[in-house]
Amino acid sequence: MPSEQMAFYRNKLAYETDSSDLYAALQQEGSQVVVIDGRSRDAFLAEHIPGAINVPHRTMSSATLEGFAKDRRYVTYCDGIGCNASTKAAMNMVELGFDVTELLGGLDWWRRDGYATEGKNAQPATSMSTCGCDG
Repeated sequence: MPSEQMAFYRNKLAYETDSSDLYAALQQEGSQVVVIDGRSRDAFLAEHIPGAINVPHRTMSSATLEGFAKDRRYVTYCDGIGCNASTKAAMNMVELGFDVTELLGGLDWWRRDGYATEGKNAQPATSMSTCGCDG
């Protein structure tokens, strides 16, 4: 049983990330992380994670992702816990051969953790405290 549990948690960490880890990855020089907003264009224009690329999950195909490098790590996100656009985007991208991680809590938890957003309803960074699990 412990080896099954270990495999489960290793897989979970391989396919999910939190806002603190994503922010840290994006700050690294030469980062190979690309953030994908799987929500609608209107939602993206209203507010999104800085530097994110909007590819609504409903439109994802080999044609709409043409030119996206396969040697990058993609992180998909959506509004948050009540939305599954990030999961649908991740599934679509994996089916097309991309390496994908899903952002836990989406835009909601990104803002909650104090990180800035861009768009019509952009929010400035607040405390940007480190994640409580970092200690």
